[in-house]
Amino acid sequence: MAHKIILDCDPGIDDALAIVFARGHPDLELRGITTVAGNVGVDKTTANALRVCEFLGAADIPVLAGSPRPLLRAPLGAHSVHGESGLAGARLPPPSSRPNPGHGVDFLIDTIGAAPGEITLVATGPLTNIALAVRRHPDLVRQVREFVIMGGSAGRGNLTPAAEFNIAADPEAAAIVFGAGWSVTMVGLDVTLQTRAGPAVLERLGKLGRLADDLLLPCLASYATTPGELGPAVHDVCAVALLASPGLFGCVPARVEVETMGRWTSGMTVTDFDAPARERNALVAMQIDVAGFWDLVLGAFARAASGMG
Repeated sequence: MAHKIILDCDPGIDDALAIVFARGHPDLELRGITTVAGNVGVDKTTANALRVCEFLGAADIPVLAGSPRPLLRAPLGAHSVHGESGLAGARLPPPSSRPNPGHGVDFLIDTIGAAPGEITLVATGPLTNIALAVRRHPDLVRQVREFVIMGGSAGRGNLTPAAEFNIAADPEAAAIVFGAGWSVTMVGLDVTLQTRAGPAVLERLGKLGRLADDLLLPCLASYATTPGELGPAVHDVCAVALLASPGLFGCVPARVEVETMGRWTSGMTVTDFDAPARERNALVAMQIDVAGFWDLVLGAFARAASGMG
């Protein structure tokens, strides 16, 4: 049976790759996409989600715009990493369709509530939409099948030495989400920084035709993250890959609290692996089979490519 998921995201290059993976893996059923301001503004993240879905031949997937700014702070943005459009390098036309009517937060509440225990929520951007959803509808935390995020770190950050971008972009929302009473599977920099699209990976991607030529390769070439010869890390793909093949990841129970007040540490995910069992609120990914991950990802990308016609 396919794993039904909703992807809450801020495309963004690695978010776009996560959409491709979710579309291509045979055990995942992408039931909807909600967008949030993060890497770029919500108008652009929504347009990018539509562009990618149309490119993949998946225009039937509902796409709904969500929150245009963090709960309390000014937007950060990551134009220097993802380009002004959010999909630097992509050779995709503007979307020919508009997002579905309504607000992304309402879609999360209504869709998950209509199928309790069936839908997994995956968040690969700032957690603003999720915080608003659990504040408005606390039962959501009991209605989801699982909740997985790409964000945070048990070690160092990437926006600052202490904080990872998705959490730092809206730490108040992240604090609400981690304290909402569910178990958060945190796929953070501890594993995602190991998933580098180096020369061997790019060579394999080059065999995927139009998907590679117009989206994957030009975006990865323009992706200004994790510089160096190892290639860029595909952070957001990891959160979706964990659902498809959890055995590739090693997760450790922990208590995670989000720092919102620290002058130097705002957005830090303070991770306590020694917390009593009753206080643990997260599973934190700390290990990844990198070779197995890329075999899984390239297989899903190939299937998405073949489905494009």
